[in-house]
Amino acid sequence: MKTDTQLQQDVMAELKWEPSVHASQIGVEVKDGAVTLAGEVSSYLEKWGAERAVQRVVGVRALAIDMTVKLSQMGKRTDTDIAASARNVLSWTNSVPIDTVQVLVEDGWITLSGEVVWNYQRSDAADRVRLLPGVRGVSNQISIKPRASAIVVKSEIEDAIKRRATSDTKTIVVDVTGGDVTLTGTVGSWTERDLVVHSAWGSPGVRQVFDRMTII
Repeated sequence: MKTDTQLQQDVMAELKWEPSVHASQIGVEVKDGAVTLAGEVSSYLEKWGAERAVQRVVGVRALAIDMTVKLSQMGKRTDTDIAASARNVLSWTNSVPIDTVQVLVEDGWITLSGEVVWNYQRSDAADRVRLLPGVRGVSNQISIKPRASAIVVKSEIEDAIKRRATSDTKTIVVDVTGGDVTLTGTVGSWTERDLVVHSAWGSPGVRQVFDRMTII
């Protein structure tokens, strides 16, 4: 296993490698494999990029975000402008059915609500508005319509994990109650953890995924 010092160095190197991030503005602390990012960034997209960069590093067991988004005068926009842009970009997104997602903007923070069938539609909506200038944060409150029985969902998720995982999946337990999926067990890296979680979200009707897996 990596020491905290080695992990800190790897995280800082990955942040420098990520083109959307100004690594010099971000502080990195590591304790017992848990990484904390602190500092100011110029956009929500940069903050998001930093989070994703850290999650790619092997050995990261937990991640805490203590960064703030401080927009420049050039980057500031009114809530009305941001809301109009968000509605436009969602209307151009083929994966998101028209009129299924509502947009609320307050102080640059976008809240999405509504109901869709697939989680990828929910994710695509957030990914599109996250790129807009002037956005300080995104709260994705879009819900998923339940479609399949718990037994079917459990079987689909377990099959998807087996197809995609590079290591033994017997340590991963999938429990489905209604549209809620709980994942327990152990994985070898954050990347493998993301793969399992993504597999769980891939079944139609899944409304929530509770990730209680442990990285070893």
